[in-house]
Amino acid sequence: MRPAVCSPKLDCALMTDTFPRQYARTRHLTLGEPRNIVVSPDGDRVVFVRSRGGADSVNCLWVMDPHSGEEKLVADPLELLVGSEEADLPAEERARRERAREGAGGIVSYATDQAVTVACFSLAGRLFTAGLITATSRELDVPRPVFDPRPDPAARRIAYTRSGTLRIATPKGTHWELLADEDPNVTWGLAEFIAAEEMGRSRGFWWSPDGNHLAVARVDNTPVQRWWLSNPADPAVEPTSVPYPAAGTPNAIVSLHIVDLDGERVEVGWNRTDLPYLAQVTWTKHGLYIVVQSRDQKRVEYRVVDPTTGASHLHLADQDEHWVELVSGTPTFLGDGRMVTCADRGGSRRLLLDGEPVTLAQLQVRSVLATDDESVVFTGNFLVDPVHHHVYRWHTNGKLDRLTEQAGVHTAVTGGKTVVLRSATLDRGGITTRVAGDATVVTSYAETALVEPNVRFINAGDRSLVTAVVLPTNMTPGQRLPVLLDPYGGPHAQRAIASRAAFLTSQWFADQGFAVIITDGRGTPGRGSAWERSVSGDLASAVLEDQIDALIAVADEIDEIDLSRVAIRGWSFGGYLAALAVLRRPDIFHCAIAGAPVTDWRLYDTHYTERYLGDPTTNTAAYDRSSLLTEAANLERPLLLIHGLADDNVYAAHTLQLSSALMAAGRPHTVLPLTGVSHMTPQEVVAENLLHLQLLFLREHLGMSDTAAAASGSGDALESHDPAQPDPS
Repeated sequence: MRPAVCSPKLDCALMTDTFPRQYARTRHLTLGEPRNIVVSPDGDRVVFVRSRGGADSVNCLWVMDPHSGEEKLVADPLELLVGSEEADLPAEERARRERAREGAGGIVSYATDQAVTVACFSLAGRLFTAGLITATSRELDVPRPVFDPRPDPAARRIAYTRSGTLRIATPKGTHWELLADEDPNVTWGLAEFIAAEEMGRSRGFWWSPDGNHLAVARVDNTPVQRWWLSNPADPAVEPTSVPYPAAGTPNAIVSLHIVDLDGERVEVGWNRTDLPYLAQVTWTKHGLYIVVQSRDQKRVEYRVVDPTTGASHLHLADQDEHWVELVSGTPTFLGDGRMVTCADRGGSRRLLLDGEPVTLAQLQVRSVLATDDESVVFTGNFLVDPVHHHVYRWHTNGKLDRLTEQAGVHTAVTGGKTVVLRSATLDRGGITTRVAGDATVVTSYAETALVEPNVRFINAGDRSLVTAVVLPTNMTPGQRLPVLLDPYGGPHAQRAIASRAAFLTSQWFADQGFAVIITDGRGTPGRGSAWERSVSGDLASAVLEDQIDALIAVADEIDEIDLSRVAIRGWSFGGYLAALAVLRRPDIFHCAIAGAPVTDWRLYDTHYTERYLGDPTTNTAAYDRSSLLTEAANLERPLLLIHGLADDNVYAAHTLQLSSALMAAGRPHTVLPLTGVSHMTPQEVVAENLLHLQLLFLREHLGMSDTAAAASGSGDALESHDPAQPDPS
């Protein structure tokens, strides 16, 4: 970097930028991007949130004319609030942001009426409404704290939750309590932990199309075991009790109720003994439908509800010997009322119309985005090409159109004839948001990364494992490079995709003198039903085998790979995989960095874990096969364990129990506890230095000299200043 010229009034540390510092202060280079996009049904308004700059974490609410490109600021938190908003966040909002991995502030979520003329949002637990045509906003004086405000379809009333109760307000400021319970374990209108974390259901109430009733989830956490989150750095702070349903333990009791605006209610009936999970609720002009799932997740039912009596009747069902996948955006409906769902049929996840598959078996549907009278818009990839995700439109006459052409990862939001495409590619950084078929682009203020990904894709080994190889930008020909595997490797996430953003941290490590290898093996999405189900009953064996096979295949193809110096790092499932690798295969892996690893799946939540490993009380062998604790005595190589002590997803108990097992076996290792840090590690004070500490660990244990590493062009010294969010990958 060129030296900065400092003013006496400026801190020189703030004048010199490095990639870890940039990645930290920009929240992975996402600040300043337009997101949370909604398009009005007439296609005339595009609503979104965006901060004013690439290092500004305060999101504002904006509206854009998609035809002219004119943008208007609707709501600015800095004008609406006095003082810091974040300090006053309700506990429910903090939890929602953690479940959504939300690192920004300001207006991070909002809801609109059906015509998208009015928006509601909360700031610091206060309720605000905004006119999306007039581009004005105001506060409603209602009891606080306000969480998840949502207007009815005609914007006559607003429903929201307050400390586990459901309340109603009107635009004129009147308000009343609709549903409450004296039992502190019972909430109305909130999603329980596993619905928000694992099922993709972040909400707990739904307006009827006429705005005169609501479907409301009642959650009773009484049966759920309590775990405790504490701050060991401040023993004066009382620990927080958290209901956490670990595998094999009781879940919350969830029921659904239809309630009118006077509080009269009727309970929705279904067989909750056999189908305890309320996975989704959809209330449209076509009726009220619920999606319920068995605890073993092998059966899902789509049921239609009579809102007057609460009785429900089976509409469609799906079964699978392993599990039935819940697909984002389903169920939904065509204009004539036919139900659109997704299910695994003929080897891939396909679009279904009233239960019959209508898309190609070679095409894996990822999510359903929108429907109209005669078509369905969805994202998907062909099984032979999981690197690229495109937006497709399927027509009821059988025609299939691809709405995105450029190689990359795409999604879309639609309204009327307006389609807003969001695209990430390898050719340029960040996400491009534009109106399809038009030159209109929604402005992004996101910064450009200080690294330039040098990525090569390889289909490695006999299973054609999709593998990205990231090499130093200025690599010397013939240079022998130590290897860093940088996978996630588990279900529901891909790392090897055609998006520049996926490789920024990997490139920074590569530029320190590594060949970085990222492989999506068995269990990861995009390769079909059998591929995903390869991990059923064993989350360890196939996953690790594929990482090793890809490593060897890459070494056979690229001469610069040095198999005598191989490291692996990862976070969450990737952290589990990193620790697993160094425990089971010290002949291959010479050191590992495991961030927030799941070390014993008995300590992880019910819905995720039981999907893959079953009930631990009856399927102990599957949990033993996948546990790290039973392998502690095998550690022969350096292992760095990193864990946030405020993590309420993968609790710090995972790392502490593995550390205890390693200590009992007399195996030296390193533990880095992060005080006050959660699973997504949003604290800037932690993140930048975490990258540097990992680099120092790798250099030490792979025998790399600081001088040689720095010669790659980005060897930054460890400093104490405004650091950044660590890469969760």
